Amino acid sequence: MGGKIIAVCTSEKKGMRKKNIGEGILRPDHGLEGDAHAGDWHRQVSLLALESIEKMRAKGLDVNPGDFAENLTTEGLVLVDLPVGTKLRIGSEALGEVTQIGKVCHDRCAIYYQAGDCVMPKEGIFIKVLTGGLVKVGDAVELA
Repeated sequence: MGGKIIAVCTSEKKGMRKKNIGEGILRPDHGLEGDAHAGDWHRQVSLLALESIEKMRAKGLDVNPGDFAENLTTEGLVLVDLPVGTKLRIGSEALGEVTQIGKVCHDRCAIYYQAGDCVMPKEGIFIKVLTGGLVKVGDAVELA
């Protein structure tokens, strides 16, 4: 069971749309290099399925990978069905572990105001990086 990476996204500040940079380095116990969310905590890297973004597009919203502030946009994996503790191989080197499914959005972020809704709290997942490595658009994401 596997999927693939559609976008690798970063932003300089939290709560902002992220920009697809095409590839990046996942660092162990840190996250995606150059991203505001990276650091020594349990939500180092965020993942959101393209299928979730397409649900928002079906509501008439002009949204793209990175618009929900996710680091990795995936296709072909039902992320919300992966239990906490699931290990994911990302690309040829990196290994992550699911640490959280969804999140509480206490403050309405810029995305919510721009899009009128946000799928990240319900359908996004978070991982910590166990083994680092290069990750790029087109890479496989599969259960390890």
